[in-house]
Amino acid sequence: MIELVDIKKVFNAGKPNELTAVDGVNLGIEARQITVLKGPSGSGKTTLLSLVGCMARPTAGRIILQGREITSLPERFLTAMRRRCFGFIFQQFNLLKGISVLENVMLPAYPNGENYGALRERAMGLLAMFNLGAKAEARVEWLSGGEAQRVAIARALVNNPGVIIADEPTAHLDSRLSREFMAYMQSFKAAGKTVIIASHDPLVYESPAVDRIVDMRDGRLIAPGAAA
Repeated sequence: MIELVDIKKVFNAGKPNELTAVDGVNLGIEARQITVLKGPSGSGKTTLLSLVGCMARPTAGRIILQGREITSLPERFLTAMRRRCFGFIFQQFNLLKGISVLENVMLPAYPNGENYGALRERAMGLLAMFNLGAKAEARVEWLSGGEAQRVAIARALVNNPGVIIADEPTAHLDSRLSREFMAYMQSFKAAGKTVIIASHDPLVYESPAVDRIVDMRDGRLIAPGAAA
């Protein structure tokens, strides 16, 4: 479904602080599976996620999504593709304080110009699915960590994306909530979605829900059996 061909990402090119975050990565990501990018901080896994999710462009190489090369598309097309194809779950949740839980869930869908009533109904359905219907009008700053995580997942699903991208999603969760998160991911896989997670949490990459683990270090993929 997603193919990365000789992907490279360099920050501050030509400057004394030049950094190669991703270096010559070739990777195919299968549809309807859970793939985990595993590696220590600084291994390049978060940068690779941002490239896969069209949040950044590679310095070199090609990204192919569902048979279409997207690397050179104009920004407006990438923005539309990002909104349509991907749902994002961030390490810090990135919920907007000062507005309600419901408004946070609806936010990614506003640019689509959808009928407000239909959008609100879908967002309420997602909150109900995560047992958060009673919290719809609450401010997000009043939520517990587990509730905030479920709101972030509902927000990622509001546009019904085919691909869920999660960056260190269990970093601020205890063991019970981390296992609960992976149970949600398994249910999304069962529903036909593709899930890509960057994590160095054993509760994530050792989960039986995971189909494939991709080890990274220093911006490169580590072949199975290779020395770290």
